[in-house]
Amino acid sequence: MATLRIIFKHHKLEILMVLPLILFVLGFTLVPVLQCIIFSFQDQITGEFPTLGNYREIVGSRKFGEALKNTLLVTLIGLGLEMSVGMMVALLLTTKHKFRGIFRAITMIPMGVPTVVSGVIMLYIFSTNGYLNEFLYRIGLIQLPIDWANGGFRTLFMVAVADMWKVTPLVIVLLLSGLESIPTTVYEASAIDGASRRQNFFYITLPLIKPFFTIALILRAIDAFRIFELPMVLAGRNTMFLGTYAYSEYFDYNNIHTSGAASTILMVVIAIFVFGYIGMVGSREVEQ
Repeated sequence: MATLRIIFKHHKLEILMVLPLILFVLGFTLVPVLQCIIFSFQDQITGEFPTLGNYREIVGSRKFGEALKNTLLVTLIGLGLEMSVGMMVALLLTTKHKFRGIFRAITMIPMGVPTVVSGVIMLYIFSTNGYLNEFLYRIGLIQLPIDWANGGFRTLFMVAVADMWKVTPLVIVLLLSGLESIPTTVYEASAIDGASRRQNFFYITLPLIKPFFTIALILRAIDAFRIFELPMVLAGRNTMFLGTYAYSEYFDYNNIHTSGAASTILMVVIAIFVFGYIGMVGSREVEQ
């Protein structure tokens, strides 16, 4: 106690400044997360603790299986689109011309748009009377409008494209920083050796930006697994994801314990990618 009193006396201002952050983390992060985990291991009827009954219930549920499958598929589709499009745009933004600054600013706009607003924007494109159906009809690919939110692969593709539009700027920033860290002398030396653009890309660019590419991939995987607002706006409850499944169990069916179990599973999946990211960044620092 005497030691704590001395620390508080000498660092009173620092403690008072940090105290709001500590209270925020405890009140809005740590306590709710712990409460969610406790609910997930508590029996809904008897209150028995601990029990795996809630996990057995949702694992045997068809809706949870579909939610997990949809989350994995959208993550894979989204990552493929985001990394490929992000790489192409980042390569274009490295070219030197007088409008490069304007183009870079334009590519960052989606990051500033709230997720719910971006979902509404995508409704104008993917609704049955939206721009995409109109375009496909005019070029003769369809005769009747496609209901993109009706479920199945179409809905997953719609959500993945909407997510790509919203978050690809982050991938572009990470890859662009990697591209601009490559010394120009490397490309000058390869030009002397007669290397083509294709050879430069596969044997110089990709190997040198691999750490940036990997970090962008892990960060996006973490974010993709907790997708919630976009599928809620675009697909509603027709196509479930892990986040919307946990939300539906809590608010639609008042199943606090199964919602906690689904949320805990989602948290574990995200934690795996978070620790993977930390390990990747840590290994890079050791190498440097």
